[in-house]
Amino acid sequence: MNAIRRSSIIIGTLFIAATAFSILGHVSYGPILNNPDYIIYGPTSENQIVLGAIFGMLAAVSVAGTAIAFFPILRKRDEPIALVYIGGRLLEAFLIIIGLVSILTLLTLRQEFTLGVALDTSSLQTADHLLRSTHAWAFILGPNFILGISTLLYSSILYRSRLIPRGLATLGMVGAIFVIFAALLELFGVILQVSAWGSVLSLPVGVYEIALGVYLIVKGFKLSATDSESAKTEMKEQIVVAKNREESKYAKMEMKEQISAIKNVEESKSAKTEAKEQISAT
Repeated sequence: MNAIRRSSIIIGTLFIAATAFSILGHVSYGPILNNPDYIIYGPTSENQIVLGAIFGMLAAVSVAGTAIAFFPILRKRDEPIALVYIGGRLLEAFLIIIGLVSILTLLTLRQEFTLGVALDTSSLQTADHLLRSTHAWAFILGPNFILGISTLLYSSILYRSRLIPRGLATLGMVGAIFVIFAALLELFGVILQVSAWGSVLSLPVGVYEIALGVYLIVKGFKLSATDSESAKTEMKEQIVVAKNREESKYAKMEMKEQISAIKNVEESKSAKTEAKEQISAT
């Protein structure tokens, strides 16, 4: 398995993981997202929310992983766009973690209130609103707006370079435009963050990431003749380096043997000289 094929499998797996963990995490946050006054009146659902936090962390790691693994391949086709892409994906992962922290803070306040800790109700409601807003803005800017920009950028590179079928790359660009449009509607308050329209507009990019992940795992990137020659050249260079290393090892071994032989000769000469001196002395 060559390096490109191995990278294809890793990137495909990370894309599927990022999408799956994001969905699972969002669903697990239901007790908080569906209860406006969660801290005071909502169900604790501690295990479910902690599990959602784990999913969220895995989603952030997967998003960052796609950026790191994908960058070397994109850089060969368009380095400026590749740099913007990796920066965007890492920022998206950071915003996911911010949203995750706000959810866990809400859970902590709910636990404190349940235990009977003396807390001001109005202050708790204010904290609930602020933390809920932090999660909402992080979600809109990260897994919506920045995801859309990043997807549009790398899909355009894939379309131009034909690393994947153009139909699949086109789906990615269309899905990216839809999710960017959804984020803008949410930013200006036209639709709610969690709404039917938001789900419909975000669906194409989710389908695209799953389809792209499956394609990369099953078939991998489609290399052009230039890429194939480059891969062959790299392989030849690696073979030459390996041969040079082997030859260097053999040369060192021969040198050691020669040094050992010279030492033996010197010791033999020294022994003969000592023997002659002893004979002369007698």
